[in-house]
Amino acid sequence: MPAIARPLAAEFFGTMFLLIAVVGSGIMAERLADGNMAVALLANAIATGAALVVLITILGPLSGAHFNPAVSFFFALRGKIEWRMAVRYGLVQIVAAIVGVWLTHLMFAMPVLEVSTRLRDGPPQLLAEFIATLGLLATIAGAIRFAPSSTPMLVGLTITGAYWFTASTSFANPAVTLARALTDSFSGIAPVSAPGFIAVQFLAAAIAAPALKWLFAEAASA
Repeated sequence: MPAIARPLAAEFFGTMFLLIAVVGSGIMAERLADGNMAVALLANAIATGAALVVLITILGPLSGAHFNPAVSFFFALRGKIEWRMAVRYGLVQIVAAIVGVWLTHLMFAMPVLEVSTRLRDGPPQLLAEFIATLGLLATIAGAIRFAPSSTPMLVGLTITGAYWFTASTSFANPAVTLARALTDSFSGIAPVSAPGFIAVQFLAAAIAAPALKWLFAEAASA
């Protein structure tokens, strides 16, 4: 089996389970919270953060545990992975994210094919996604530089917190955004809102690559 198969499988497995965690916890929270949106969001945030800690811990040694095309793009810009691998990662992540949503719908006895009607529009939402993605990438870069063993925990905590301190509830991931357009549940985003989110997520990665390289440079004079 080619050496590339294992990292791609890890990215598929991790991204798929990330979407199961995001969408599944959103559906469960919405059903049990009895209309209390704060409780539903809290449950959604904790489940997502916890899943990220586990998935990054067990799959990081295999693929780097990107689970996110913006993260793969960021690392390609930094020269940490080849562009060809970044593209492969991105394609696998997108497919896996969609499969994760479909499996979640099956698990909760929902129609497999749905389209979200939840609009998330306007400059404040786009700014929130830019901040969320920049914060995620800063966490990853800083953790790798200063506390690599704590990376899973730090990323999980960042996303858990960002559910609450960003107006968009911190998608920060183009594959997640695309897949969440395919669920008309608590976690969804209307397809018309998704392109703006994806654009600012990649914009944040493009800006973060040189900025964080300078900020976390090993040499003090860099």
